[in-house]
Amino acid sequence: MVIFLALIIVAMVLGIIGATVDGLFFLLVIGIAVLVADIVYLAVRMRRSRPRRLR
Repeated sequence: MVIFLALIIVAMVLGIIGATVDGLFFLLVIGIAVLVADIVYLAVRMRRSRPRRLR
């Protein structure tokens, strides 16, 4: 969970810097990519951690 929160913070910082500083649009794109990767990571982790039912 610490990795998830750290990546969210990194994505937000990169997005803010990329959106405000002239000529650093690529940081905004990298921030968005990190955010998407983080959401995918969380989804995969949640999917694996579900207890399986026995029939």
